[in-house]
Amino acid sequence: MTITFLSRNLEFPHPGQAGPDGLLAVGGDLSPQRLMEAYSRGIFPWYGPGSPILWWSPDPRLILFPDSLHIPRSLRRVLNSGKFTITADQAFKKVIECCAGVRRAGGHGTWLVPEMVSAYVRLHHMGMAHSVEAWHCGRLAGGIYGVTMGGIFFGESMFYRVPDASKTTLVYLCSILKKKGYLLMDCQQTTQHMLRFGAEEVSRTFFLTQLRKGINKPADRPGKWNLSLHSSELLIPQDGGMSA
Repeated sequence: MTITFLSRNLEFPHPGQAGPDGLLAVGGDLSPQRLMEAYSRGIFPWYGPGSPILWWSPDPRLILFPDSLHIPRSLRRVLNSGKFTITADQAFKKVIECCAGVRRAGGHGTWLVPEMVSAYVRLHHMGMAHSVEAWHCGRLAGGIYGVTMGGIFFGESMFYRVPDASKTTLVYLCSILKKKGYLLMDCQQTTQHMLRFGAEEVSRTFFLTQLRKGINKPADRPGKWNLSLHSSELLIPQDGGMSA
């Protein structure tokens, strides 16, 4: 296995050169240009405190097609109750800071180190990173954020303070993606949580093919999502699938 050490040059090695665990390259920076170059090639950064920047392209890859979102019956009741007020791009920095405060399994620290937070906030100000927020009794209860390019949403992280808040933002996010014509949501790494919501593992080759189709799809232009959403905008079919 050969790991590439990045220089100031923005070029990345082909994702197929990644090791068995998906690690592809080390170093570089988190400039908007490098980040967007990475995402366009199916590569993302993921590392912890005290580590150099690590770049990954796992195989298999977890993706979610908006039409394939599975909504459990219990969550449908929450959605229909109007428990949460949902907004988009109204509290991006708060959402990512809350995600950074979530402890990883085993009690380890977050992977969202301060420089990562700053990098994604910069992308948000440039209109290339977005958040969906759930509010309960006037307070931020949960949220999800990610990066967009063409017709692909690269999901990064989510959090909740009130049960079902992050699940609710996921449903609304998929509604937004479907309405805007996005091809898929990249979930990056496999988790049981996302599998339960209809995400599926695909090969790196399949993902890269879909990525090439998606980033050239004019689903959305960079800019703030000026949306204030309500549960009445969701159509929740009886079979548990997703429509919008």
